[in-house]
Amino acid sequence: MTVIITASVHQHMLDTLTRQGYTVVYAPNINYTELIEKIGTATGIVVTTRLKIDKAVIDAAKNLKWIGRLGSGLELIDTTYAASKGILCVSSPEGNRNSVAEHCLGMLLSLMHHIRRSADEVKQGSWKRDENRGTELSGKTVGIIGYGNTGGALTKLLSAFDVTVLAYDKFKNDFGSPLVREVNLDQLCRYANIVSFHVPLTNDSFHMANDEFFSALKQKPYIINASRGSVVDTAALLRALDMEMIAGAALDVLENEKLETYQDAERLNMDNLLSRDNVLITPHIAGYSQEAFYKMSAVLLEKLKIR
Repeated sequence: MTVIITASVHQHMLDTLTRQGYTVVYAPNINYTELIEKIGTATGIVVTTRLKIDKAVIDAAKNLKWIGRLGSGLELIDTTYAASKGILCVSSPEGNRNSVAEHCLGMLLSLMHHIRRSADEVKQGSWKRDENRGTELSGKTVGIIGYGNTGGALTKLLSAFDVTVLAYDKFKNDFGSPLVREVNLDQLCRYANIVSFHVPLTNDSFHMANDEFFSALKQKPYIINASRGSVVDTAALLRALDMEMIAGAALDVLENEKLETYQDAERLNMDNLLSRDNVLITPHIAGYSQEAFYKMSAVLLEKLKIR
């Protein structure tokens, strides 16, 4: 039995697989072509968001029994075709949901209280107090779009802030509780002071945050995206910022995260975003805490019944 690991994983996964008799091919830098060449004898494969597991890969994997996704979202895996071949596909969103939620909250608080901006000013020898007067999160209305693992984890954290949480999920209902009110998208856009996206990337969610969406916002909210970059239309986001339709944006994901491949238009948009005090961008690290690094492996192994 052979397992190909295509990403950096916690030692717990390597040790557990080896103990259970698997031959582990640890190849965190393997590319698509190399994967097709090596996958023929593999029983399992562990992936993240770096490689697409499409029909060509699956056809080359004559002995494949399972595909394990570290973290959330299976959009890069042709799950329908895999299922037709009897291949089990599992993910581990439970492993990094708390990390993502904490990161979103941290970015939001940094924007609302001008933490990053004022800290940078102090480094430059400037001590500005009135100009950096913050806005409290307490008492605000937070809208969560996509109420799965990370949306639920963020709601739990927000419960300490005396906020009203509104949540919209196109594919779920009857999830309301004392902590969260289930609403439609129009209601969320009308009342939310903060909007946080927690959806997988699908045809429905691609450029969900577009010009029409931003025009529907009534409270000039902060926008948070730690889901998938293409959920937010970057050009529309810039227009919303220019027109002061939103208070700011916290982005842990981008439409194109390979900065070295940027064309002129992408570079101009990125420079535009980075020039703004009310925009905070981090390099897709929301779900990448030390604890999540272990838990994603542990959850995946548990779901695969490899102990």
